[in-house]
Amino acid sequence: MFQTQPGPSGIPIQVTINGEPRRIAVQPSTTLLDLLRHDLALTGTKKGCDHGQCGACTVLIDGRRINSCLQLAVMQDGKEITTIEGVGQASQLHPLQQAFIERDAFQCGYCTPGQICSGIALIEEGHAATRDEIRELMSGNICRCGAYPNIVDAIEDVLVQRSGVSREAAE
Repeated sequence: MFQTQPGPSGIPIQVTINGEPRRIAVQPSTTLLDLLRHDLALTGTKKGCDHGQCGACTVLIDGRRINSCLQLAVMQDGKEITTIEGVGQASQLHPLQQAFIERDAFQCGYCTPGQICSGIALIEEGHAATRDEIRELMSGNICRCGAYPNIVDAIEDVLVQRSGVSREAAE
């Protein structure tokens, strides 16, 4: 049975992280980002600004893109969390991961996990039909290296693949 008050090891929560159900005790002030990186050693999610302004910490919570630095871990009880580690496997990359490689959509790579998680959600949301819409919907993810055109190309490639329309016809 779960405690209602924090015990010495924290408040127990149940979450599914990258498909794996977990019971974890967390301190009330622990952010989801710190839980992922420090407690669970899922270091693919990056700490950038720690204020929700850069998108480096973007993960998927119940399929929605969320800045994990702005979420308390205790608020995630019962939720499904996907980090970059849960997106694909080395032997079977997610189509967007493959498109990032093909389009050279990263330089230093620091923002790449957040960009990919955000891009996956953007694709699933189905709101982007043009390059301008992709840029607008990805505006919460900053790339200090300036790989934006290649990031947009990679997302557009996956959108075009999914729709079955050739890229030339889409332009």
